[in-house]
Amino acid sequence: MKTTRITCKLCRREGVSLCGREKCAFKRRPYPPGVHGPKGGSRQTDYAKQLREKQKAKRLYGLSERQFENYFEKALRMKGDSGENLMRLLEMRLDNAVFRAGFAKSRPAARQSVSHAHISVNGKKVDIASFSVKPGDILQIRESKRAKSLWQGISEKLQKKEPPSWISITPATLEAKITSAPAMQDMLQPFDAKLIIEFYSR
Repeated sequence: MKTTRITCKLCRREGVSLCGREKCAFKRRPYPPGVHGPKGGSRQTDYAKQLREKQKAKRLYGLSERQFENYFEKALRMKGDSGENLMRLLEMRLDNAVFRAGFAKSRPAARQSVSHAHISVNGKKVDIASFSVKPGDILQIRESKRAKSLWQGISEKLQKKEPPSWISITPATLEAKITSAPAMQDMLQPFDAKLIIEFYSR
């Protein structure tokens, strides 16, 4: 499924840095692109606000519209708060877990490392970014890929990384263990999941 490439223009459109770049244009110009500059824009309707939150989340995790709808439908079928369920499903994607563990500097980079079969789960190669990790799973950079320039200095970087509470990393062996499902405090994101639920439930 085709996903939209995250550009700094989209970051400015959504009002938050989504691209993962250190020099994201949104940090210098935190207002929507266009001739009106920082004073542009108009009062948003409730629908527009809900749409923008959905677009933020979809683009942050690099998903197509169909993929995102599938996660929403699955979240509704689960017990508990649908907004929290949605966020937890997104967080436990393999590409996101690779990013959260510190194996990649951004979600797009993590997605690429997964799709290029650089990551194993419980000792088995997994090249599907949407693969759902679960508590007890061990993610590891495959030995056959460690000589690649992509992973130079990764052990030192992991030693300085402070992962979320649901992931435990072992820099010496380039491993990350999923210790639990993400708690709400680990899932703070620049979007409102409740507005997303409202968008699809209208």
